[in-house]
Amino acid sequence: MSAQFDVRPSPIAGQWYPGDPKQLSTDVDRYIHEAKLPEIKGEVVAIVTPHAGHIYSGPIAGYAFAALKGYKPELVAVVSPMHYPYNEPLITTAHAAYETPLGIIPVDAEAVQMLDELLENELGYGLARIRHDREHSLEIELPFLQRVIASEFTLLPVMVRDQSRRVTRILGQCLAKTLRGRNALLVASTDLSHFYPQRIADELDAEMLRCIESFEPEAVIQAEEEGRGFACGRGALAAVLWAAKDLGADTVKILKHATSGDVTGDTSQVVGYGAAVILRQATAA
Repeated sequence: MSAQFDVRPSPIAGQWYPGDPKQLSTDVDRYIHEAKLPEIKGEVVAIVTPHAGHIYSGPIAGYAFAALKGYKPELVAVVSPMHYPYNEPLITTAHAAYETPLGIIPVDAEAVQMLDELLENELGYGLARIRHDREHSLEIELPFLQRVIASEFTLLPVMVRDQSRRVTRILGQCLAKTLRGRNALLVASTDLSHFYPQRIADELDAEMLRCIESFEPEAVIQAEEEGRGFACGRGALAAVLWAAKDLGADTVKILKHATSGDVTGDTSQVVGYGAAVILRQATAA
């Protein structure tokens, strides 16, 4: 299948997650299976999930992806930060597909083009297309999608450098227009606080999770600006919250929180991870 596509080969398989497909499948399936979800009422429009190495954040990510069991979207938009110093504010891949050890995921060229044109009209620029990026925060979610979604799907990848209110709000609005009318899901990829002692991290993360659960994208941006809570993918997160609102979602439910200290036992400097689901409540007939 790879011969049919200009494929972005994985730069992180074997480092951020297992490079062996059997081990990768086993690990991801375990993370999803071991998640003990609360009752989820409504239709899943989007999820919020962390993006550290699977051994650190996989058990938390499992909660977010477990909420997708039974869903068969034709298109999944994964919105993540871009950690590398590209100058472009909003980025997508120039490749026609992503590859993980579990196979090929085609990029939805039509959705990318539509989003690009909408952004160009609103911002004066669209999505910069780059090749051979090394960004982990988008790719790290793909094996979970490949294991939990039973049907074939295409990908709309977006990586965010400009995390300002204006740009992320417009990105969210344009994402909603791109996805409206399609059988689609949104994934916001973000970790929470970075390198604080466990006690402080728990406080910062609790505040950011409150902002997420309030379903107020502005609150997510403001919490970071004021130092009350942190999310390295706050722009991606805010954009997905805005998009989900425009697509009719009305509720956010926090599913799980933990830190790297819960895995390693080292609580002196930890990274926070949270999982959440964004829902559209069923309306009465």
